[in-house]
Amino acid sequence: MQHQIEQLLRQRFGPKSEKHHADQLLLFGEAAVELPTAPASAEPKTPGGHGRGKLPASLPRPPVVHDLTPEQKLCPECGVERKKIGEESSEQLEYVPASLRVLVHTRPKYACSGCQGHVVIAAKLPEPIERGLPGVGLLAQVIVSKYVDHLPLYRQERIFERQGVSLSRQTTCGWMAECAGLLEPIAKAMKARILQSRVIQTDDTPVPVQDAHVKGKNRTGRLWNFLGDRDHRFILYDYTRDRKGEGPDAFLQDYTSGYLQSDASTGYDRIHARGIIEIGCWAHARRKFHEAISSDPARAEPAIAWIGRLYDIERSVKRESAQRLLTLGRAASEAERIAIEDEICRIQRSKDAPQILEGFSIWLESQLGQVLPKSPLGVAISYTRSNWKALSRYWEAPWFSIDNNASERAIRPITLGRKNWLHLGSDTGGRTAATLLSVTQSAIAFGLEPWAYVRDLLNRVSTHPASRLAELLPDQWQAHGSGLGRELAIQA
Repeated sequence: MQHQIEQLLRQRFGPKSEKHHADQLLLFGEAAVELPTAPASAEPKTPGGHGRGKLPASLPRPPVVHDLTPEQKLCPECGVERKKIGEESSEQLEYVPASLRVLVHTRPKYACSGCQGHVVIAAKLPEPIERGLPGVGLLAQVIVSKYVDHLPLYRQERIFERQGVSLSRQTTCGWMAECAGLLEPIAKAMKARILQSRVIQTDDTPVPVQDAHVKGKNRTGRLWNFLGDRDHRFILYDYTRDRKGEGPDAFLQDYTSGYLQSDASTGYDRIHARGIIEIGCWAHARRKFHEAISSDPARAEPAIAWIGRLYDIERSVKRESAQRLLTLGRAASEAERIAIEDEICRIQRSKDAPQILEGFSIWLESQLGQVLPKSPLGVAISYTRSNWKALSRYWEAPWFSIDNNASERAIRPITLGRKNWLHLGSDTGGRTAATLLSVTQSAIAFGLEPWAYVRDLLNRVSTHPASRLAELLPDQWQAHGSGLGRELAIQA
């Protein structure tokens, strides 16, 4: 009970980091001397400057001239008007509040002047919501505000009210569902690309869902994420009513060969049973030892130090890769950067990781008879030993990651949003959230501005040829031209 109370207090008030003290390696005695040590940095880091950074050149810069009055321009000695010999200028960042505008779409009609017949009118442009009120910019703003900036619909309702427009949350919720239907082909295309990955990372988190049968009561649904490898850097989300293994198994049913990196939940057993190879997550293993520090620090700290040695290798790979790239004397291409990192990663991991893993395995075995199986440390040791084969697999290829942290970071938009929008309205709302999260978070993963990307998708997806749908995916969108710049220039 004391351990549980301490964990709850740490989660509520304590730091989220799981750092350990380097001097805990002394607890190993002579064994610590034999372990490879992380190389020291060649040069100490110099602190970065704290001066004002340059403002983006893309921002508009309307001139604001502060001139003298005609009286002030006169010379106080001879009375002649002084001439301009130069000027001083300084920049100040200003904010112009977002504004709504009404687009009036006019379609002139034409008829034959001779027979007064054959009336013709321009075809009506396709709209994301047929005969709907919102334009694509407004829809993109509501989507990004909720699924990127974590602003729930009821708060957006108040923001629009301050601008004199009444948009109820029920209305905008319906808009979100229709937009998700429009963008579903994009999400499916990204899923097809993710399934081409050599390794897929996944994680899940609970979300409260309103119970349609009991008013005022919520039940628990699940949102899962699936991340492709470095050649398919899409982030896709999926919603299920529960945490049963049928959910991820159905999502990955067409993933017939490759690797899956997860937190070793039993929900993935069905996937591994049909041949998908499991890769463990050392961050999850380390977390369990970190939770055991309060009850058994003498044993938990050395375990964390062992795992820290594995992470020292990863940091060493990053340092050496950065140094190698600097020696090129020019900007390296993406292919060159990956080749250098892979080479260094393969050498460093194969050199040091097996030795550390073997030493840690021997240490874990030596602790079995000294800890209670159901104690926090006993649970940590049991988790690590039962998943040892999956945990030891990461160093076999440079494109494998040591942990599942990338997928945990992809869960963060859900956990942050959950604190604001509190719950999903239904299972349909869960699927809507999954689609819109997939589109917005994948755009961010590729460095795109999410509002511009979503706006352009809504403007084009209904008329874009299905055979060229790949052009709208985040990795190809900029290369094929979004058309957004031209459109905004026309409006301006």
